[in-house]
Parts: sequence; structure tokens; C-alpha cells
Amino acid sequence: MEWSLRELRCFTTAAEAGTLTGAAESLHVSQAAVSRGIASLEQALGQRVLHRGRHGCEPTAFGEALLPQARRILANAEQLNALAREQHRQLTLGYAWAALGRHTTAFQRGWAKEHPETELKLIRHTSPTSGLAEGRCDAAIVRVTPDPARFASAVVGLERRIAAFSSDDPLWARRRSLRMRDFASRTVLSDTRTGTTSRALWDGGPSPERFIESTDLEDWLNGIATGIGVGTTAEATAAQHSRPGVTFRPITDAPRIPVRIAWWRSDPPDKIAELIETVTRLYNAA
Repeated sequence: MEWSLRELRCFTTAAEAGTLTGAAESLHVSQAAVSRGIASLEQALGQRVLHRGRHGCEPTAFGEALLPQARRILANAEQLNALAREQHRQLTLGYAWAALGRHTTAFQRGWAKEHPETELKLIRHTSPTSGLAEGRCDAAIVRVTPDPARFASAVVGLERRIAAFSSDDPLWARRRSLRMRDFASRTVLSDTRTGTTSRALWDGGPSPERFIESTDLEDWLNGIATGIGVGTTAEATAAQHSRPGVTFRPITDAPRIPVRIAWWRSDPPDKIAELIETVTRLYNAA
């Protein structure tokens, strides 16, 4: 027969109080409940843990030996509960290159005001799921559709596709906007693992001459600033990562980029509905 934490708590409280009545008052239960808890513990262990008398109770020799271990077990259990409560109060949201762009600050401030009981933490992790598959976050901002067998996701907004190029680019420096056909014969830097730029964007039309894989945001920005190539990205990247020497301009005929919140299908985090609602409201108001 197994013992329980409740039974250990009845025993330690009674040993400290010296009476079953005192233990019952401390635990806010009846004296009978304390007595049953201690009797169940003794039955599970096969040993008496308390001497009971008319004037109170005291640990047996076995109870004296058990008492410090019982206290340690209860303390460890409380630490586990505290850890669980702490995790419950924190929501970690991952992203790859950019979070929510110009909405990020409003999102953080709004969340803190509307959900003060749940701390929001944003982390950047460059992977296809923005750290979700790696266990780095509870939910993630992604701009590609994650594996539907493993992850659930919801579209929370749409973003413009933006061109990025060197500010002294001889072809585009004076342009206020671009079209997809303008990328024909250009070299495009892209992150095909986490980003939304691939050759498929130009299906049916003139396509870039060459693609260079760039899986790091800083490398991508540096390559564009130095004229190694040009790029396309979601407008959130342009809003969050301005860089001297890099110009961002809208691509007028490019399809909008869906912004998704993703989470493990088997383990939806607390507050996921509130998270989706909050972010969707920001994009709808823009």
C-alpha cells in the first residue's frame, strides 16, 4: 500500500503540534481526518509513527527517524509546486528573425496590462519553428506553416512583403517601390529554413538569377548592405532591424505574408486563446 503527501503532512503537523486537535486546526480539517490520515500512513509503512494518549501525541522511535525525511519530502513537493506555479505564470513566445514588427511594443505593453498574472517573455531562436520544436518556448511566431501533424497554428495577421537592398544600389537606390519582376537577373539572399523567400515566389514570371542561402539575420543584413545581393522579407523585419546602408521598400505586387502563432498540438499552453486574440486585434487595427 502506498502513502500520500497528505498523510505525511498529517503526521508531521501532529508531531509538531503535539495533539491531533492542534494538527486539525493547522490543516483546517477535522480531527477525524487527521487521525485517518495518520492511520493510513502507519498501515502503508507497517509501523506506528505516533504514540497517542489522553493528553496528546508524540512520535515513536520510528516516527522520530521518519520525521526529518518526511519534512524533506514535503519541502521538495512544495518546490515542485512552486516551479509549476512559476511556469504557469510565464508565457514564452519564440520568433526567428522578427517578432511582430511595429506591433511588438504595443503587444508587450498591452499584454502586461491585460494579463498581469502571466509574464510574457520573447526569445529569438533561428529555426523553422522559432524554437518551438527545440523546447525553447511555449508558442511561436512563424511565417511559414508548421507541420500540422505536430503543431497547431492560427493566422493572426498579414504583412506586406518588403524588398531589401543596399542604399547605394545602382538600379534601385532611387526607387520608392518595386515589383516582383524587378528581381529578375538579381542575386537574392534568403533563409529558406525559416523565411518566406524561395524560387517559388517567381513561378510563372522572370526569376532571380541566383540564390544565396543566408541563415543568420546579421549575415543577411551585412550581405545586403555590402551589395552581395538583395532580399525580400516580411515588413516586421524592416520595422525591427533597420540598418545603416540597407534600404527597405514595399513590393507592390507581392502576396501578403501570413503571420501565425504556433504551438504543440499535444500541449497547448495556458492563455493561447488570449494570445491569439491580442495579436489578431493589433493586426486588425493597423
